[in-house]
Amino acid sequence: MFRSLRNVNYRIWAGGALVSNIGTWMQRTAQDWLVLTQLTHNNATAVGVVMALQFGPQILLLPLTGFAADYVDRRKLLIATQASMGILALALGLLTVTGLVQLWHVYVFAFLLGCATAFDAPTRQTFVAELVAQADLPNAVALNSTSFNTARMVGPALAGILIAVVGSGWLFLINAASFIAVLGSLHALRHGELYARDRTMRAPGSFAGGFRYVWARPELKTILLMIFLMGTFGLNFPIFIATMSVSVFHTGASQYGLLTSTMAFGSVIGALLAARRATTGISLLFTHTLIFGLGLALAAVMPNYLLFSVMLVFIGVTAQTLTTSAISLMQLTTEPAMRGRVMAIFLAIALGGTPIGAPAVGWVADRFGPRWAMGIGAAAGLAAALVGMYYLVKYRHLRVRVEQRRLRFILDDDPLAAPR
Repeated sequence: MFRSLRNVNYRIWAGGALVSNIGTWMQRTAQDWLVLTQLTHNNATAVGVVMALQFGPQILLLPLTGFAADYVDRRKLLIATQASMGILALALGLLTVTGLVQLWHVYVFAFLLGCATAFDAPTRQTFVAELVAQADLPNAVALNSTSFNTARMVGPALAGILIAVVGSGWLFLINAASFIAVLGSLHALRHGELYARDRTMRAPGSFAGGFRYVWARPELKTILLMIFLMGTFGLNFPIFIATMSVSVFHTGASQYGLLTSTMAFGSVIGALLAARRATTGISLLFTHTLIFGLGLALAAVMPNYLLFSVMLVFIGVTAQTLTTSAISLMQLTTEPAMRGRVMAIFLAIALGGTPIGAPAVGWVADRFGPRWAMGIGAAAGLAAALVGMYYLVKYRHLRVRVEQRRLRFILDDDPLAAPR
């Protein structure tokens, strides 16, 4: 399960990333709480706008981000993006601590952070291939997700306590300081032990080449459509959890942070299960999108805080298994020279749908209530499952038989089950 940690470069990177991720999740929790309870009067639409501004640059900057991930030195680019995000956290923290912060400030900083993240995310995903051998790449991707979700479990819980004690602004400052860890790890990497990457030759139409490559691959198109549906309407957890916490269960900051950490606990389990799994495929994505949709529908009707938190663990497992498996599948079945552009397209679709979905889901939460907003997320999960089923029927000839009074689902061999 933890075999990638035998590699010293991966251990250095993972240690710095864990500290920084905890700070990032503390800031995300504090930012949502600041907008929802201090800068507005429980306005979920405003939270949706912040999410839209933060993830919109994934689409706007797509021609540049994929190019950068394939052509620029990834370690140096990560140093630049991580330093930029640290400076933005510091500036927003100072505004908040001094009492000068206004809603439009949060909007501006969310957009600027989104611009930095648009370059950082595909580079960070593909940089893992330079830290470990190809055979360990699925495990390294899953352990990255484990680290990210461990931070998502710890960060919001700490944030909930610290918001009540010192206020939101200090959490932004703590996050700014946490970037020192990841910047230190990038400087400490042993350059001679990095795995060489295939250098992509610059040519006219390289950006369009990424789209042509994806369009020619039915399995990649299927994954992207499933992730678009999930990312646009299904994975708006800041809105779901914040509005259910404040408007339905009437809890405070610490209970809100605990709900986010509860879901992250499930996500850690999902990431660890993905780390153990030797292979993955679209059949696995289909299963977990179906379970996700059903789980979110059940969570939407839970009558109290405790039962809702239990369902969040369950949802966290399925959501993380889905996203981790999709990332691994995209990387393993893509030629190394195309990996940066393909992952940029993947992340743009996964996160870039948020400017469409988050404000819409926030509006539904304001107009009809948080439970109806979660119903939209559940419908998105079921729609993604239908997309996966269509691929399995058309390309892997899914068949259903009744044998000894039991249903059996039969598939042709999966060409994506093992790395190419």
